[in-house]
Order: sequence, then structure tokens, then C-alpha cells
Amino acid sequence: MSAEAQFETITPASKAKVFAFPVRVTTRKFEWRKIGAGVARAVVPPLIVIAFILLVWQIACSTPGASLPPPSVVWEQAGELIWNPFFDYGNGDIGLAWRVFSSLQRVAVGFGFAAIVGVLLGAVVGQSIWATRGLDPIFQILRTVPPLAWLPLSLAAFRDSHPSAIFVIFITAVWPVIINTAVGVRNIPADYRNVASVLRLNPLEFFFKIMVPAAAPYIFTGLRIGIGLSWLAIVAAEMLTGGVGIGFFIWDAWNSSRLPDIIVALVYIGVVGFMLDRLVSAVGAFVTRGTAAN
Repeated sequence: MSAEAQFETITPASKAKVFAFPVRVTTRKFEWRKIGAGVARAVVPPLIVIAFILLVWQIACSTPGASLPPPSVVWEQAGELIWNPFFDYGNGDIGLAWRVFSSLQRVAVGFGFAAIVGVLLGAVVGQSIWATRGLDPIFQILRTVPPLAWLPLSLAAFRDSHPSAIFVIFITAVWPVIINTAVGVRNIPADYRNVASVLRLNPLEFFFKIMVPAAAPYIFTGLRIGIGLSWLAIVAAEMLTGGVGIGFFIWDAWNSSRLPDIIVALVYIGVVGFMLDRLVSAVGAFVTRGTAAN
């Protein structure tokens, strides 16, 4: 029997098994290539820009009389801070990871309070026209006060640097949360309110089942702004209140003329701030998709 005749005797199910494996391999290869291309588009352009900035920085700061250290000097003098962020030699001589963690603890407490109070007050302001008229002008005035302007009052009230720094974080982050939540509550569709009236939802049920899901995009926009301001505020506050946070490290390095350490700390601050923003954004996208699906 010829090869063509043998092939004709194979059942359709067997033919499917014969040809299925190569198709799956091709599909998987195509998927991996697509993922690799997406990663390359996201990673390669920033790497090129960073390399260009480092090159310009190296050339500009290598000239005689330059006051800032070039990247090669930063790498040489602050290498341990870069590659060993978790060292602990005692007496406050710790790596930048521990300092960042100390600052993040304060941010977590202050921003947590700001998120809770901001969402609740924003819901009240957005729901009541009288609350809007009475509180919104006050919020608009207070939100323009610089974060460090609150520090002397908080030190006088709490008489301790730790709660004072937390209060500065709270008072800095709460305003965008209040304002964005209020805007989101005002923009809840009238149909949603009619459904709540038909179902006879009490205020607590209306808050959790209607108000928060409908205003979630606005709320998380305020939270993203708030977390960024919180991270800015804690670094500035720690420069004045001391402690073991990343802000005090920068101030101490300046007093000791350790410019390479300051540059490395700034990179840490930027990376952590970016990660915090991405984290809140991811949670907001997840919550928004979940409420939309429901």
C-alpha cells in the first residue's frame, strides 16, 4: 500500500491528533514573540534615554571645576548603598532599604487615615449641597498650605517627631481625596439613585453598594495624587524632624558633604514613589473592573 493510500485510511480523529501539536507550538511561539515585543517596547526606550542621560552627566561633570560628581564617582563612592541596601552595622548605620521601610511605615499610617477620612468627608460634601457650600471653601483654602507649614503646629501639639510627621502626611494627602471623592459622588447617575430609592437602601447600604462603586474611578484618582503627596511630605518632614528615614539620611549626607550618597537616595525615592503610584493605580483598576462587572 502506498503512503497516500495509508494516509487515506487514517480516521479524521487521528488526523486531528497528528496536526494539532505543530499548531499549538506555532501558537505558543507567536504568543511568546508578542509578549517579548511588548516588553521590548516598554523597556528599551527608557534604557536608551537613561544611558543618554548618564553619558551627558558623565561628560558635563568630568570637566574641571564641576561641583557635582559624575556617575563613575557615584558608583565608586556609594557602591555599597546601591548593591547592599540591607546592611546594618549598628548605631543607626543602616542601608537605604531599612530607611525607606521606616519612611513607608509613617506614610502607611498617615495615608491610611487620609484615605478613610477623605472618602467619608468627600461623600458627605458630594452628597449634601449645604455641606458643599459650607466646607468646600475651607478645603480649597487649606489645601494650598504647604506641607512643611503644618510641621511647627504639629510639633507643638504632639511634642514628638513621629506623630508630627504622620500628621503632616495626613494633612497633605487628605485634600485631593476629599475633592475627587466629592466630584465622583456628584457625578453618580440619577438612575443609580432611583434604584436605591426603589430598593429602599439605608444610608450605609447606599454608601457601600451605590456610592463607592460608582465613584471608584474618582476616588482612586484622588488616592493616587494623595500617595504621591504623602511620599513627598514624609521626605521633607524627616529632613527637619530627624530619625532613621530616607529624608533624614539626605540631610545628614548633605551636612557630611556626601553628594554621591544623596544622589543614590534620590534614585531610591523616585523608584519607591513610582512603585507606590503603580500599586494604587493597579488596585484602582482592579476595583473599577470589579464594580463594572457587577
